[in-house]
Parts: sequence; structure tokens; C-alpha cells
Amino acid sequence: MANERYTDVWSALFDSPGEAANLRLRSKLMRVLTRTIKGWDLHQKDAAKRLHVTQPRLSDLMQGKIDKFSLDALVNLLDAADLGIEIEVTENHKAA
Repeated sequence: MANERYTDVWSALFDSPGEAANLRLRSKLMRVLTRTIKGWDLHQKDAAKRLHVTQPRLSDLMQGKIDKFSLDALVNLLDAADLGIEIEVTENHKAA
């Protein structure tokens, strides 16, 4: 069995580069949101109200339950948290 090298955990877990990229981006957005929400120093109930979600939904976010959040949902939460988002698209360089 040959040793394989991956650029990140998502690439190692999924054969599809598209799925790995989707999870990589969702993970990054979740980390930003979690860090921001913790910085508010509010009870989850109050933070959930600020984000217009239920407390159990916020709990899922804070626990990193990535499978429960689409990119759309995370973008909506970023907006509710008064955070902006910028996207940079780059070309993948694959070995020939």
C-alpha cells in the first residue's frame, strides 16, 4: 500500500474534490462564527436570538456539527452576525 499525501483532512476523507472543498469551506465558516459568538460573551439563548435561530440550532453550530449546516445556512448566519464574506477563486494545479 502506497503512502498517500493529502492537503487537508477533508481531501483524505472524501474521494470527491468537490465534496472536500465544500466541507473545507463550511468548516472555515463555522470556525469564524463560533469564535465570533464566543466573543459576544452571551448565553446561548441570547446569542441564538441575535442570530434568529433556535438555541438547539446554535448548540449544533457551537459543537461543530458540520453535517447540519449547508453553505447557504452558514452565509445567512454570517449575515445575522453582522459579518461579511469575500470569496477568492483560484485555479487548481494538478500534476499531469
